[in-house]
Amino acid sequence: MGKLSFFFKRLIKMDWKAMWATTKLLKQRSGKSRLWLLCDMLRCAVKYNAGYVDYKIAQMYRLTDDQKKTQITRGLSNTIVRRMNDKAYWYLFDDKATFNELFKEEVGRSWMKISASTDLEEFKTFLSHNIDVFAKPLEGSSGVGIKQFTSEHWQGREEAFLKELNDLQIGILEERVIQHSKMMALCPTSVNTIRIATLLGDKKQGIVYAFLRIGNGNVMDNVDQGGMAARVDLASGKLLTVGADKQGNTYTHHPMTNTPIIGFDIPFFKEAADTCLKAAQKVPQMRFVAWDVAITEKGPVFIEGNSFPSHAVPQFAAHYPDGIGIMREFREFMDI
Repeated sequence: MGKLSFFFKRLIKMDWKAMWATTKLLKQRSGKSRLWLLCDMLRCAVKYNAGYVDYKIAQMYRLTDDQKKTQITRGLSNTIVRRMNDKAYWYLFDDKATFNELFKEEVGRSWMKISASTDLEEFKTFLSHNIDVFAKPLEGSSGVGIKQFTSEHWQGREEAFLKELNDLQIGILEERVIQHSKMMALCPTSVNTIRIATLLGDKKQGIVYAFLRIGNGNVMDNVDQGGMAARVDLASGKLLTVGADKQGNTYTHHPMTNTPIIGFDIPFFKEAADTCLKAAQKVPQMRFVAWDVAITEKGPVFIEGNSFPSHAVPQFAAHYPDGIGIMREFREFMDI
């Protein structure tokens, strides 16, 4: 899809109210007029395939043209995914039960697919082995629809609980991952996962980026659920940057635990990276995958793999204080 066709397609689907609210916020942050911001947003949309969310999280109002063209915007991200990933294989990652079966060694926990036809006795047996579970829709992203239940929700009323799950359109139950004590000390309310993106590029293969996603009070660490992210040094497994959320807030220390973020050393990072590199070869038709990896006391386990990696976190302005975005890393793997 060309730049202009992408622009007009997004224009039709534009959430004008949200866009107008964004210009109000950016006017306060930048000191620039709404007219200036709207004109610059329009220019960035046409020239760089940047939507208003791209514009906000990358703080494009403060960037020069040379800096702006180094950002992986939504349009560019879509282009990369279309080039790298054969859509016929997306389902292997998009359906959580299919993913768990395909990568069962890396998932490393019990799970059960459920539906209206689920055997009640099998359901009861699964629940009897768990004190709490995570319930997820079979498909979806950004943590939408994911819920945590404890045994108090089902003990003595398993049949009613199964019906409630089906009413909620839950498609899979998973044993709760108990994260490493060091990860727990960073934020105890969520399992804090590493987003590791592997790219089987035309120039080389490997890991193009990694970010630690950190919760901030919610059960999910996802930035669309109030979490934050910090960039990981691929050589050392240490955090290179402050934590940043989607609203542009930054944190040198976690606001709940006061744990320092910059320099935080992720346990088992090398093992997590190696696991992702090995898994990337299992479906070579999917050349660009973002793996969400939890760290337990025994090592890394997969939470999921993303066939259409979010372009948001790798754009956060706080991760690139020099204004040069992540385009340079992608160009080591492929021509863009």
